[in-house]
Amino acid sequence: MELEQTYDRAASYQENYGRGPQFGAERRAVPQVPRKEFLGCPVRSRVGIAAGLLLNSEWILGYAERGFDLLTYKTVRSSFRPCYELPNWVFVEESPDEAGTYFVTDDLPDDPREVSSSVCFGMPSMAPEVWRKDVARAKGGLAEGQLLIVSVVATPLEDWTLEMAAADFVQCAVWARDAGADVVEANFSCPNVCSSEGSIYLDAESSGYIASEIRKAIGQTPLLIKTGHYADEGRLGAYLHALDGLADGVTLVNCLIGKVIHRDGSPIFGEAFVEAGVLGRTIHDPCVKSVRKTADMIERDGLRLQVAAVGGAATADDVARYFDAGADAVMMGSAPMYLPDLAAELKGTRPDF
Repeated sequence: MELEQTYDRAASYQENYGRGPQFGAERRAVPQVPRKEFLGCPVRSRVGIAAGLLLNSEWILGYAERGFDLLTYKTVRSSFRPCYELPNWVFVEESPDEAGTYFVTDDLPDDPREVSSSVCFGMPSMAPEVWRKDVARAKGGLAEGQLLIVSVVATPLEDWTLEMAAADFVQCAVWARDAGADVVEANFSCPNVCSSEGSIYLDAESSGYIASEIRKAIGQTPLLIKTGHYADEGRLGAYLHALDGLADGVTLVNCLIGKVIHRDGSPIFGEAFVEAGVLGRTIHDPCVKSVRKTADMIERDGLRLQVAAVGGAATADDVARYFDAGADAVMMGSAPMYLPDLAAELKGTRPDF
């Protein structure tokens, strides 16, 4: 099938950054819908785009015009970080094998809502003097009721202590807030880096400490913590309790991790990243279960956290499943790349979202 793609997977990250999203079709009219609330802020809708696709202000504003109202600026750092070499984004078969291995494919389903993929970028970032100005441009172009969420991450060196990593998170968070972020999202989860910043969420005590340092620095600015998948409910509970009263919410699930290879057994992203983040249709069901489990724990234990759900949402039914599971907002990762007018479509059929 011929699949519309606003991000050119054959081009480098830097090329996509420079030329912005490639919208092929005429923009669909965006219906007016009643105002809602998320993180204490009035919003046009509780549907948005997670950190990943929105590389800079041109991407943010392009999708804002198409009706997405919660817009997450791709994760930024305190120093420049180049993207990994191509490929960075590939399609995979929806069903993994019994061992949980995903196979790369170019044979796509007829319906773009059924597409599954895998990514390996390495959390690239422009230098702070670049992204801080660009965040301000993004904020200046948004309409009332649209939130700019800026995702930040630390860039630890081998000899860094927890305190040093926290200070780096704080610096990025303060810069993001001062540049115009309505919400700061601290990224504690990334499957595609070799250093420690990608697995912070697995340590409840460290997560709580870093969140507390960010909270002290940014004051009342809403704070989300981006979170990976928990197989163990006990560890999830400890993590949520560690964030209670510090963060305003959690964004989950940040991909699922799986072995991603060609049929001949060779890894698509190279030997360093045999396992990579998987997204799209194939992860939707397990992510809904994870969101439900998280929301149930929050309600049961009286925690002061909201939930921004992520994982394979590409239809009105998908979004409804997340809200029914207890989500306060639904963020999309890959679907807006193929379906850039999905938010407008949802507002036409489900204005309650």
